[in-house]
Amino acid sequence: MKYAPSELIINEDGSIFHLHLRPEQLADRIILVGDPGRVATVAAHFDSIECEVQSREFHTVTGTYEGKRITALSTGIGCDNIDIVVNELDALANIDFNTREDNPSLRRLTIVRIGTCGGLQPETPLGTFIASVKSIGFDGLLNYYGDRDRVCDLALEKAFTAHMNWSPQKGAPYVAVADAGLIERIAADDMVRGITCACGGFYGPQGRQIRLRIQDPGQNAKIESFRYEGMKICNFEMESSALAGLSAILGHRAMTCCMVVANRYAKEANTGYKTQIDDLITLVLKRI
Repeated sequence: MKYAPSELIINEDGSIFHLHLRPEQLADRIILVGDPGRVATVAAHFDSIECEVQSREFHTVTGTYEGKRITALSTGIGCDNIDIVVNELDALANIDFNTREDNPSLRRLTIVRIGTCGGLQPETPLGTFIASVKSIGFDGLLNYYGDRDRVCDLALEKAFTAHMNWSPQKGAPYVAVADAGLIERIAADDMVRGITCACGGFYGPQGRQIRLRIQDPGQNAKIESFRYEGMKICNFEMESSALAGLSAILGHRAMTCCMVVANRYAKEANTGYKTQIDDLITLVLKRI
């Protein structure tokens, strides 16, 4: 299949439209962060730096760490940005930009997102590292893709919507599953494993009420009480479902691990987390 210029937009310098990366600048191992400033924190661990590219909220550094070639890339906030990032990373890896056709041999990327989150259980206090085994997407993004059922836990979707008495006005939630082998490698024995809710916003979608009234004041209590095959919903964040789902459809390995910076159950928050998250970055760099 030949991709039209309107569908695959390539800049004049041969780079992909939003990320401004060229195919040769992308490593097979990728660490995603939300904050463009956090890319420098990841890259500070690199033994050497090959290239650095900045475009909008997308800041990229490719280098080496202990002999591994790694790309660190910021996505900004939200599943809509993950849609851009994952599709463009796959295009860089698997499409010939000269012919606009798929490469005869496809690359399989390994993608780990390092982020921050809100803990939802008593056993996820501030500073806890959580690996998202399954992610419930409140944003609806994966529902726009034809193969979503193939990579989603449909039974969990059904159980969750029934438990929540989910309003159809919000759109259908989906449940994306992270790569099991990658979870084993990255989470090891020092991260909490569980279900994550990936929300379409920071305030109302996560049950925060300041001056705007929310549709379901009991949302968070119902989320905290939900159980599925022995698993709890451990945290809120805003990207894991789109990352896991899109990557699985495209044949890449992906997962999200986050540090708890706010515990919604205990109503506590830590805004001085930036030093501690470097510990999570170091773990991922060694294990990716």
